Amino acid sequence: MEAGSNERESGVATDNRTITPWITTKSTAKLIDFLSAAFDAQELGRVNNADGSIGHAEVRIGDSKILMFDSPAEWPSFPSFIRLYVSDSDKFYAQAIKAGATSMTKVVTQAWGERGGRVVDPFGNIWWITSRVEDVSPEEMMERSKQQAYIDAMEYAQKSFNPLMAKVINS
Repeated sequence: MEAGSNERESGVATDNRTITPWITTKSTAKLIDFLSAAFDAQELGRVNNADGSIGHAEVRIGDSKILMFDSPAEWPSFPSFIRLYVSDSDKFYAQAIKAGATSMTKVVTQAWGERGGRVVDPFGNIWWITSRVEDVSPEEMMERSKQQAYIDAMEYAQKSFNPLMAKVINS
């Protein structure tokens, strides 16, 4: 089977993608609530451990699954950085903020025809929420990359990482 294929192999159907992220938090139940409110995630299931913690859970956002579980108390926080490709980045960015995320990078349009912004969820995970707003040829993208508005957008996207990452590095 080729990488990325969702065909049957050994008689077992799979709805997994080639790459499926795992997210660990101290409260997977609250993460599922956030993902449902922010990104219209659908819970696919959860398995509780004997102590009541979540040993495994899955949600679907769009056509992809995210796997998660409650991390043991002795584990450090381990935030993820996930790019979420959606039909309307402005809508989902606003939903994420309303659901409790903090803005990292406001939504801006880039030279290559995508519009996106980043949020930090209540668990420290960074979500880059992106959508295509127009098809741009390679020639047009190169021309736009010389225009000040797009230069500023790229610089802002790069620099908006710095305050949060400085906190992570220094903590």
